[in-house]
Amino acid sequence: MNHLLIAGGKIIYVGPDKPKVNDAIAADVIDLEGGAVIPGFIDSHTHMTGGGGEAGFSTRVPPVPLSKFTRAGVTTAVGLLGTDDVTRNTESMIAQVYALREEGFSAYCYTGGYHLPPTTLTGSVKSDIVFIEPIIAVGELAISDHRSSQPTLNELLKVASEAHVARLMTGKAGILHLHLGDGERGLGLVRVALSESEIPARTYNPTHVNRRRELFHEACELTKQGCWIDVTAFETGDVGYEPADAVMRYMHSEFAQDKLTVSSDGGGCLPTFDGCGHLTHMDFADSQAMTDVFYQVLDEGHGLDKVLPFFTSNVAEIMKFEHKGRIAQNLDADLIVLDDNKRIRSVMLQGRWHVFDGEQKIKGTFE
Repeated sequence: MNHLLIAGGKIIYVGPDKPKVNDAIAADVIDLEGGAVIPGFIDSHTHMTGGGGEAGFSTRVPPVPLSKFTRAGVTTAVGLLGTDDVTRNTESMIAQVYALREEGFSAYCYTGGYHLPPTTLTGSVKSDIVFIEPIIAVGELAISDHRSSQPTLNELLKVASEAHVARLMTGKAGILHLHLGDGERGLGLVRVALSESEIPARTYNPTHVNRRRELFHEACELTKQGCWIDVTAFETGDVGYEPADAVMRYMHSEFAQDKLTVSSDGGGCLPTFDGCGHLTHMDFADSQAMTDVFYQVLDEGHGLDKVLPFFTSNVAEIMKFEHKGRIAQNLDADLIVLDDNKRIRSVMLQGRWHVFDGEQKIKGTFE
């Protein structure tokens, strides 16, 4: 059993010995009764301003409220734009990031969206990442999808190079987060980009890789070259791998275990199209779906030490969140307490309980 001492939103001590605190300091002492304490989840793909809009203006999803993240154990999230990068833009994304930060949440975002030229604040991807603190990368640029701008190799390389140089200048993630659609071209454009340029493989970060079985296996092979790949917590039907299945397949493979992450697509729409590109069905994603994948893999008998990195430290590594994703001295006090059934009981963000013993203690401004 370990003790934690938290102050100023940071973990300042973790160890087996109970720390001594001066009586003059008003400190709360909380006995978690043996509950497992793990790092808070990092959701690297969320439509925090709301997604949708693919069946008219009335289908634009509202912004994601604070508790939708925290009840799912998400303590840090990265926002992005999808199909609708017209009525929603980089300005509105940054405003939502700042709103969530004011409510005690760790929020960041990408610049750009599905299309080229990318929507930006300063006029370029590189300067957005360099000069706007919450912007850490570019995405989700769509490829192999009928909704994309059908980017050419040169166009892809140009955006990737701006992201890479911005990473060198700032130490931020500087990735090109790629939306993968259902198209049979899959990751062919990325493979050519890797073979015909000097841009490091870690720059390319494909997501939704479990939506088709062939795409998943193709993506796994890219990890051998140094790419991180992202499984999305949505149902895939007969053509793909359900997210928990995809995670377990990866766990049982020879691929590097630090190159896979899981995200929710929370706030985004989950549309189904027919062969002519007509919308036939629409659902909406939630960060809880990612947490449910975590539960499902644990319930299959896999240990916390094997499962947790896909939701925490692996994400922190690619996103360059050096103070998150682990429990250690001087890191952010973003924590989850699990009950005996390995379900979320309490959630702490930056040293404050947002959920405690199942009760939502802190809600968003308009909740």
